[in-house]
Amino acid sequence: MDNPGPATFSFQAEVKQLLHLMVHSLYSDREIFLRELISNASDANDRLRFEVLARPELLGNDPDLAIRVSVDAESRTLSITDNGIGMSREEVIDNLGTIARSGTGQFIARLTGDQRKDAQLIGQFGVGFYSAFIVADEVTVSTRRADADPSQGVSWVSDGQGEYRVAAIERPERGTTVQLKIKQEAEEFLRPERLKALIRKYSDHIAFPVRFVEAGSDEPVNRAKALWTRPRAEITDDEYVEFYKHIAHDTEAPLTFSHNRVEGKREYTSLLYVPAVAPFDLWNREAPKGVKLYVQRVFITDQATQFLPLYLRFIRGVVDSSELTLNVSRELLQQDEAIGAMRSALTRRVLDMLERLADDAEKYQKFWNEFGLLLKEGLVEDFANRERLAKLLRFSTTRSTGAEQARSLKNYLDDAGTEQKAIYYLVAESPTAARSSPHLESFKERGIEVLLLTDRIDEWVMQNLAEHEGKPCQDVRRGAVDLSEQSAEPKVKAENREQNQLLKRVKQVLRDRVDEVRVGGRLRQSAACLVLNEHDLGYQMREILVAAGHKAPTTVPSLELNPDHALVQRLDRETDAARFERLALLLFDQAVLAEGRQLEDPAAFVSRLNDLLTDFGVEKGS
Repeated sequence: MDNPGPATFSFQAEVKQLLHLMVHSLYSDREIFLRELISNASDANDRLRFEVLARPELLGNDPDLAIRVSVDAESRTLSITDNGIGMSREEVIDNLGTIARSGTGQFIARLTGDQRKDAQLIGQFGVGFYSAFIVADEVTVSTRRADADPSQGVSWVSDGQGEYRVAAIERPERGTTVQLKIKQEAEEFLRPERLKALIRKYSDHIAFPVRFVEAGSDEPVNRAKALWTRPRAEITDDEYVEFYKHIAHDTEAPLTFSHNRVEGKREYTSLLYVPAVAPFDLWNREAPKGVKLYVQRVFITDQATQFLPLYLRFIRGVVDSSELTLNVSRELLQQDEAIGAMRSALTRRVLDMLERLADDAEKYQKFWNEFGLLLKEGLVEDFANRERLAKLLRFSTTRSTGAEQARSLKNYLDDAGTEQKAIYYLVAESPTAARSSPHLESFKERGIEVLLLTDRIDEWVMQNLAEHEGKPCQDVRRGAVDLSEQSAEPKVKAENREQNQLLKRVKQVLRDRVDEVRVGGRLRQSAACLVLNEHDLGYQMREILVAAGHKAPTTVPSLELNPDHALVQRLDRETDAARFERLALLLFDQAVLAEGRQLEDPAAFVSRLNDLLTDFGVEKGS
């Protein structure tokens, strides 16, 4: 089918904003445009290699995949050409004009105003093509899909001012050429030596020759050898870092990496990286993810999710297998028996990397801030590695300071000593609510450290971490707490008859709001707190179930009173039934608020409080 005639389109509003930023703001790292365009060309060649597995005729009489860079100083143009998969008219419009699936909106939201930092976001958010407008007054893309006729070529032209033109062209060769009309102030990118230096700096690791075409010469500038196939002793750390930036579209160096070759029953090479910064779509579990898969150095897919569990979706890298067949499809990967063994081995290798990284407290803290929640997911999902993952967890605790926000379970147990019965933890709505929780009062008095958990999945996580190193994990909000055997303090005094009478009166007022009213050993400064029974569903778990559309069972807590508190003693002396009821309900509402939860009837709470304050004023006046 012939291409439609020429047409002019307007960019999306977000793309217009992005282009304006590219043209007018991001100058500090202009050279990255070449890295991004060569990276795109490499991806196009990779995709053709995959298609050729099923359709070898696509290579035609041009079997050698490469990338060519050339300049024309007279016309002030720089061209980057690949002989890869190419694009149809629809793909050109979809990929270069609308880009609704790219990270444009998230990119704009993350801009800081710092030119260098903003420029570093370009590749990470999938908008690398548009970096061409940093150095170009006009960009022309000429392309043809490998399976299309020469008459099905497409031209895309834009000056980055809000519109682009698409037209049909005759293009004998498959692939894509991106031609930049270089700005006057960017003429350095018309100098061959400058361009060759940039190719060696950013694209030396690319598995295709990047050839610079000049004066009849057409020699590769880069090594054109897949980095992971080279011996580790021959690869510098800088080369590893540049390769990571290429495959991850990131500009920040990774925190750590592991390059390993397995021989014997299973033969494969892996090169895995731990990023320093989380990608913008990390928390979208449906977003593209996974390592790049090669079979005998032939690209198969950049979304090989079968090789690592979902909670390790932040890992970037390459797996190249000699065992899988070259005609393997993305779907058949699910059924290959070798995948399970490789998945287990690669998961262990990632955990090895993280354990080594944990030896550097500063680096691991940075990792934990970015990816800690994913390891918590893993504790629930990966039973086989639960103990290893538990050792990698980090917690804010009652002993944490501003400079030390993360403590391991090993730190906790080393400080706790052998006499402590359990690992104590508290789940709360926020860090502020956790640190001021009345449940901690007796623990603080005795100097017992408590883990403070405020992530939305923490209650779910701790249900799967029943014990660690022989110590049970105990929620300080649940059941009765008796710390007397862990200190020289005497046990909580037994309830006397007067206290029992008070508890009964409060229970009569609160009715089905609470399971029971009792005196306990938690409180020192506060008057009351809510206590979950041992097998009650916690508030976080309830919210998770409701958000997932499930019906959650009702949680009815107990109310624990502090008999030494002046307000509880005042309640005990109250003889007026109406005032007693208001005071008892006020104590209950205060306990709910201390949990960081919402009151069912805030207006009634305000009314009761106002009545009591008014009564107090009348009493003082009389």
